[in-house]
Amino acid sequence: MAGGGGQAAVSFLTKLAKVAAGVGVTASAVSTSLYTVDGGQRAVIFDRFQGVLPTVVSEGTHFLIPWLQKPSIFDIRTRPHSFSSNSGTKDLQMVSLTLRVLARPDVDRLPEIFTSLGLDYDEKVLPSIGNEVLKAVVAQFNADQLLTDRPHVSALVREALVRRAAEFNIVLDDVAITHLAYGHDFALAVEKKQVAQQEAERSKFVVAKAEQERRAAVVRAEGESESARLISEATAIAGNGLIELRRIEAAKEIAAMLARSPNVSYIPSGENGQMLLGLNAAR
Repeated sequence: MAGGGGQAAVSFLTKLAKVAAGVGVTASAVSTSLYTVDGGQRAVIFDRFQGVLPTVVSEGTHFLIPWLQKPSIFDIRTRPHSFSSNSGTKDLQMVSLTLRVLARPDVDRLPEIFTSLGLDYDEKVLPSIGNEVLKAVVAQFNADQLLTDRPHVSALVREALVRRAAEFNIVLDDVAITHLAYGHDFALAVEKKQVAQQEAERSKFVVAKAEQERRAAVVRAEGESESARLISEATAIAGNGLIELRRIEAAKEIAAMLARSPNVSYIPSGENGQMLLGLNAAR
């Protein structure tokens, strides 16, 4: 009786183990047959017999055939990328530029991107075409034009870079030049040029001042000449009376100044003579 009960228990445990194994295998098969695509992502399926499937899988949980198919997840959100380039200008000056772009893949072309470039498509493409476009655009301008025509330069870089990125199925939402620096020699040349311009402006001011002084001297000379002419004409008409009148007026002014001075005294000297004596008040 005890032997029969033991065999029944063993049989039950065996059946339970088989059921558990089946459930485990089934759960494992189900887990390997499911994959999840998160928000902001898309999936491309590689099939061992058909290759990369042309269908792009959107967000959600999806089924696949284990071992036969494998998903590759792409991040389709816009991501920033920055890279620098040393480029030569039209006048043979070296300029250092930093370019920032916001890039994302063309969702409808993800199978082509995966086939030709792989998941790291942006790192493979953007630095190379960015340097290519920067060098081509910068070579069209002189060094000083890069500052004065910066909006135009940025527009040309954006247009050319968007066109080149589209050849690789990459969409650029924004392109901007964030940094521009010249070499030491050019910066020194610019500083010397500014100093020379300031000196030239100063020289222009000195020349203009001298010209104004010359004109003022001419005007004064003309005025003195006219005054002398008028005095000469008046003398010719009235004789020496005008000169005597001027002398008397000057003598009156001198006498008035001396009369107001406390250091000058008038002392008569004889019947017709006069004497002015200067006295120092401090003594």
